[in-house]
Amino acid sequence: MSELHKFIFEGLPVRGAMVRLTDAWQEILQRRAGNKETGSYPAAVSELLGQMAAAGVLMQSNIKFNGALVFQVMGDGPVKLAVAEVQSNLDLRATATLIGEVHDGASLDELLNVEGSGRCAITLDPKGRQPGQQPYQGVVPLSDAQGRKFTRLSDALQHYMLQSEQLDTVIVLAANKEVAAGLIIQRMPVKGEANLAAATESESAAQDAQGLNEEYNRIATLAASLTTEELLTLDVETVLRRLFWEEKLLRFVPEQGESGPRFACTCSRERVGAMLVSLGVQEVESIVAERGSVEVGCDFCGQQYLFDPIDAARLFTEAGKQPPSPSTVQ
Repeated sequence: MSELHKFIFEGLPVRGAMVRLTDAWQEILQRRAGNKETGSYPAAVSELLGQMAAAGVLMQSNIKFNGALVFQVMGDGPVKLAVAEVQSNLDLRATATLIGEVHDGASLDELLNVEGSGRCAITLDPKGRQPGQQPYQGVVPLSDAQGRKFTRLSDALQHYMLQSEQLDTVIVLAANKEVAAGLIIQRMPVKGEANLAAATESESAAQDAQGLNEEYNRIATLAASLTTEELLTLDVETVLRRLFWEEKLLRFVPEQGESGPRFACTCSRERVGAMLVSLGVQEVESIVAERGSVEVGCDFCGQQYLFDPIDAARLFTEAGKQPPSPSTVQ
């Protein structure tokens, strides 16, 4: 099952987390593949979306926020928009909108940043947002300060963390049809009462900070050495042992099952039925007469909901309205 592991490096202002999405990620792909109108995502888009889903869980796990973290990339390539949404309880969903052909092995810039207008946005949308309250959003281009386009999603995210959050970050992401996985390492600010390099003299404090930077750089280098194959095929325990066997890790209880990452979309058969009732009897009658049934797909996850003539009639009966006439629905 999908799992999230969080940890810190003892005595250092460095934290990390690793996520492996299995059943949750496969559900996203299966819903899209089962949609008769869209079919499966191209391989390069599937890989991008899986990396976004893993990254969304990692980012949500590092903040204390009651609401949705919405991770978006948008631009001028064949992928118009890709979105991964992760709730504070780690419910997640993801989707992508395509407007052109995608070739196998397409990089991030080829998918979204062909003409240089690609953007990465992170939105924090509070649960129970009050009227007039605006969600927080940070936006950065899919290119560095010199205008060089990012070819990997991890590079774009590391740039976002440094520009918008002022956090040194290493992120490694990978996805295939079975697994979407990621590792994040972050250096936390050394200041305040919790300063791990506490010192009364500024010179001593500077020296300690430099030493902690060196420690972080060493850990970051180890994390960056993780390969795509290792991330996709090895379990969390093996990866952490191989990378940080010389480090003192303090591990938190793994989050999995009901407390871990899991797929969840707001669509449901009941909500679709209510939408059809709002269209009215005549509109639904005409669709049933033309197609023999009514089929509606969720714009986000792709799940399709089929209502045969009897199902359609029952919608209006339960709503206290007259059902379509038998001659129309048969």
